[in-house]
Amino acid sequence: MEERRRRVYGRRLSHRLRPGRQALLERALPALRIDLPEDSRAQIDLGKLFPAPIRDLWLEIGFGAGEHLAHQVRANPAVGLIGCEPFVQGIAGLLRHLEADGTANRVRIFPDDARLLLDRLPDASIGRLFVLFSDPWPKKRHHKRRLIDAETLSAFARILKDGAEFRWASDDGGYVEWTLEHVARNEVFALSDRISGDWPQRPVDWPETRYEQKARAQGRAPVFLRYVRVPR
Repeated sequence: MEERRRRVYGRRLSHRLRPGRQALLERALPALRIDLPEDSRAQIDLGKLFPAPIRDLWLEIGFGAGEHLAHQVRANPAVGLIGCEPFVQGIAGLLRHLEADGTANRVRIFPDDARLLLDRLPDASIGRLFVLFSDPWPKKRHHKRRLIDAETLSAFARILKDGAEFRWASDDGGYVEWTLEHVARNEVFALSDRISGDWPQRPVDWPETRYEQKARAQGRAPVFLRYVRVPR
């Protein structure tokens, strides 16, 4: 079967990169980039992704400027991380963090629609999944563009290990309700934090990002959700 193609909504490039960032992108990205196997039915050989063995593999979809992913790779030296981000400025930002920290050997980047990558990951291969402040597409006619939907959640359920954590955040109330409803329908994710009164707070190992700071400055209160993949 011919591989599905997906349209990435939104921008890939907002403005021309500064010469230093462009040089960094050209120098560092080729060695870290994940290219999908030519056979549309083939899965990625995760054992060949990293130069040294890793204890666990985590995935962040839409890593923005890379602050969160860079923090996680620094704080978890036995973990490998895959970051998905089609936005060129975000990729360059992450590469800057990795170059400064010397942690690039435990990071791989998929610079395209994450759903194309999900199709190629083996079952029960991901130990933690992050989807933080993805575009809420607030207009009703754009809701179909939201990352969280029945198909994507089924893909998450397939690739996550039993007991793996799925972390999600948003500052858009409509998207929070949408996500709670869609995840509840999936029935393979259980909230790890009880919701009663106040929303769960951001865990200490979940650093504040530039986007969160901007949301709070504009009077929007972010919501942080943690789910656990129910054992098969």
